[in-house]
Amino acid sequence: MNYSFSYRFKVLGLLVFVMGFTISSFSQDTIQTVVAQKGDGILSLLRKQGVNPYDHYDDFISLNIENLRDSIHLYAGRTYRIPSAELDTVAIVDSIQSKTKEIKKIEGKVYPIFGEDYEIVLPKSKLLKGAVYYLVSGHGGPGPGAMATYGGKSIAEDEYAYDITLRLARELLAHGAEVYIIIRDENDGIRDERILEIDHDEVAYPNKTIPLNQVARLKQRVDIVNSLYKKNRGKFQRLIVTHIDSRSVGQNIDVFFYHHEKSRNGKKLAESIHKTFQKKYKKYQPNRTYSGTFEDRTSLYLVKKTHPAMTFIEVGNIKNKKDQRRILEPENRQALAKWISEGVLLDYKLGEIGPIR
Repeated sequence: MNYSFSYRFKVLGLLVFVMGFTISSFSQDTIQTVVAQKGDGILSLLRKQGVNPYDHYDDFISLNIENLRDSIHLYAGRTYRIPSAELDTVAIVDSIQSKTKEIKKIEGKVYPIFGEDYEIVLPKSKLLKGAVYYLVSGHGGPGPGAMATYGGKSIAEDEYAYDITLRLARELLAHGAEVYIIIRDENDGIRDERILEIDHDEVAYPNKTIPLNQVARLKQRVDIVNSLYKKNRGKFQRLIVTHIDSRSVGQNIDVFFYHHEKSRNGKKLAESIHKTFQKKYKKYQPNRTYSGTFEDRTSLYLVKKTHPAMTFIEVGNIKNKKDQRRILEPENRQALAKWISEGVLLDYKLGEIGPIR
């Protein structure tokens, strides 16, 4: 089987206590509320209420948009509405497990690369069945990429680009895609911290040492992707490269998408994700104009040399204080991954345009 990293089937014994929940917990007619505590984020708040944060992230924002700072951050001490959840999507948390009497079984796949807390991926749909995605996060190994300081600690581009890439991979897998994570760190996993510790043990798929020389590093990635592309010839294939820009300290940027100037399918992919971001900003930040663009940029090495239709994404400027909020907050990294995945779904729905490239 052509899976990019090992998995094993796992049947979860999800114990659901049906009788002990209050009516408001999962009723479609009554909305449960909770007061945010200091340090709470959207992900942690939903998780503590037994609601899968990744399935109901957008629902939470829609319910509470008028009570969020920058349309995404909680205010400590304020009351927030929790979206109703199907029992099948309830996360396994201690507060639920301690009250359970009825067993529901959910079949998931285990991908250890996502880390212990996120390794189980439950299926959401088969919308991407038959599609192959190559995900490359910028830099890694001996090259951490752009560097900055936050709260007296060093932060590096490669750690945040990798975390977003893992979250994106998890979303795509949940919709039935075949995913190859090209730059990999087997012991990091998805992390919900603001400050992601820097290390240099990343490797290139399947387990290749990443060269120090920049050109050699890029060529290695091109060779890996093009080899896999040849192996999967005839399938719907896309490449997504994720970077964090390092422009001048004072310049913040929105998310930008680049594609090969001669690739109609690459343009379609970039445009599909870009349109998704425009729609999300209009919905969740109506008072803020989204200035990100999609355009051809064939001068970029990976854009020019790789064979699959692709988009190269810049998610922000790690040296800018405003962009740092977008990058450092785990809720924001999850939102970025979720929105990119929705653009990917749109691209796949639209199908191929002419030649594969």
